[in-house]
Amino acid sequence: MDDLEAIRRLKARYCRFLDTKDYEAWKGLFAPDVVVRLDMAISTGGADGQTAPDLNGLDEFVPVVLGGVEHAQTKHHVHTPEIDLTSDTTASAIWAMEDLLLFPNGGELFGAGHYHETYEKRAGTWVITSLHLTRTILRFTAGSAGS
Repeated sequence: MDDLEAIRRLKARYCRFLDTKDYEAWKGLFAPDVVVRLDMAISTGGADGQTAPDLNGLDEFVPVVLGGVEHAQTKHHVHTPEIDLTSDTTASAIWAMEDLLLFPNGGELFGAGHYHETYEKRAGTWVITSLHLTRTILRFTAGSAGS
């Protein structure tokens, strides 16, 4: 398998493992020292995306993600990858993305935007070394307060 296809499959697994709640397999897609940046608001046309502080390493990143998705039904889709091989063992990509989270209380989150990622081939396997999620759409629908 060529490197571009391996990176596409890596990102496909990211979505599948997260949505099927196979968290151990999902964690294995990242370098232990991954750096993650999450924009908490829409960031288009120079708008402030309200970028949260970097999450350094899996120990900081995983609880943030699982805290938001573990009790929700989720859909994560990625499209139209722009992948660049920057060396024999490094790459970068931008993926268009959509996510939908359905919470037990009836609340919903719908979002779209882009994953900006870097990768490294370690021990013959591509892993995600950095991830920056930017959003062009972010819509919350409140659920019932008593649920």
